[in-house]
Amino acid sequence: MGEQPIFSTRAHVFQIDPSTKKNWVPTSKHAVTVSYFFDSTRNVYRIISLDGSKAIINSTITPNMTFTKTSQKFGQWADSRANTVYGLGFSSESHLSKFAEKFAEFKEAARLAKEKSQEKTELSSTPSQESAPGDLQSPLTPESINGTDEDRVTPNTPKHSEARAEPPQNALPFSHSSSSINKHWEAELAALKGNNAKLTAALLESTANVKQWKQQLGAYQEEAERLHKRVTELECVSGQTTVIKSQKTELNRTIEELEAALRAKEEELERLKEEVESANEFKFQKDTLTQKLKETESRNQTLEAQLSDLEQRLESSQLEREAYMKSLRSLLELLDSKIFELTELRDTLAKLVEGS
Repeated sequence: MGEQPIFSTRAHVFQIDPSTKKNWVPTSKHAVTVSYFFDSTRNVYRIISLDGSKAIINSTITPNMTFTKTSQKFGQWADSRANTVYGLGFSSESHLSKFAEKFAEFKEAARLAKEKSQEKTELSSTPSQESAPGDLQSPLTPESINGTDEDRVTPNTPKHSEARAEPPQNALPFSHSSSSINKHWEAELAALKGNNAKLTAALLESTANVKQWKQQLGAYQEEAERLHKRVTELECVSGQTTVIKSQKTELNRTIEELEAALRAKEEELERLKEEVESANEFKFQKDTLTQKLKETESRNQTLEAQLSDLEQRLESSQLEREAYMKSLRSLLELLDSKIFELTELRDTLAKLVEGS
């Protein structure tokens, strides 16, 4: 049907969990082929991936889409029509970069195609002709088929992207069976009719809004006339302005005096707060010093007890030393007497040896 693959790669496919909107849910058990398709008859770029016969990705690229690299091998994009976020896990960073480059390239091409389609639509037909349900000969642009004309619908009109949040899995554009092609075009025709009906409802709502605005304008004009009369009445009693001005001046003077007194009270209050804070600080310092003094006294008592114990031990040591010195002197005297006796014995033996 004119839709051909223009770029393909392999990746693991994920979708965001619709209940939590935080966790990723794998939609393929292994790496599958992910392809960019271009439909030359409608100037539409799509990302399509199949897992067997099941379409796990069927996302039309629009100018407001953005592909984001969340890591070196993982990227994601949001599809508002399908009301989901797709994620792709690649085997290498180069494959991710190539896919992102192609996404940006085809996104720009989709933007240019949308602008050209809008220009052709504005020049070729009026809004009433565009919204006619039976006009099947109008060009099939990406906006009319995939519902990107939410930019031209009023905020109160529901976006038709919800009508095709999830693409049909059995009506793939590249299927070769005639039944699947018929189902595909029947779905496209139903989407066109739904879009036209919604645009018609938006036009009717705009007409109703214009009537409401006219009623509001009439009410504003009546209010302006009433205010004008009120101004005239006030001008008639302008003779009382002098008294009012003097009262106003007196009131202003009284207000200024009260404000001055209030500022003085506030300054005094701030000063008292500072004094209270200083007193609290001094009290805290006093408590701290008192605690430190108690700790010092307790430590002094401990040191005095240790000093007394040391003095006693020193006195005992001195007594032991004196007793030891006394014993040592006694031993020296005994040793001297023994040495003297040995000397006499030696002399006696020497004399005996000489006499013999």
